[in-house]
Amino acid sequence: MKRTLSVLMVIVCCMSIAVPVQAQLLKWGVKGGVNMSKLDFKYENAKENSTGFFIGPMAEVTIPVVGLGVDAAVLYSQRGDGELKQQGLDIPINLKYTIGLGSMFGVFIAAGPDFFFNFKDIDIADLEAEKRLVSLNVGAGIKLIQHLQIGVNYNIPLGDSFKNVGGVTNVGDVDSKYRTWQVSLAYMF
Repeated sequence: MKRTLSVLMVIVCCMSIAVPVQAQLLKWGVKGGVNMSKLDFKYENAKENSTGFFIGPMAEVTIPVVGLGVDAAVLYSQRGDGELKQQGLDIPINLKYTIGLGSMFGVFIAAGPDFFFNFKDIDIADLEAEKRLVSLNVGAGIKLIQHLQIGVNYNIPLGDSFKNVGGVTNVGDVDSKYRTWQVSLAYMF
């Protein structure tokens, strides 16, 4: 009996230490951060590296003991620089797995699609910005004090950011992609 009770106590203690940080099923918050973008194509006015920002509301749904969940956000986002700056609505939807180390600290990994809707008309020479872009997010981060999340994402584009609309230019087939690193800070209520 003592042995069974001891084993049961060890299991309960281990589960209380390794339980994911989230105690609630649904959390709301605000997310913001920095976009560090690189435009991959050769064009005389394009700068290769640039910074922008993003900010907006987010939601997170997590299965309590398992640590598996989904987070989504609706963000105003800027990426690029100068004449080729894109501004619009960014909607990342990530599958997230969290390992909690007590109630004060957790580590997560996330991946999922990202949908970007460009608001700014860019029409330079014979280039025009795509209105809708789809990409893939891959990221990781930490959760602190049950409210703060600090994360890093890499955004991999699945299509071109610009298209050649003139046909008379020397640009030819446009192979242009904004590859973006994102550093984010979120506060969950």
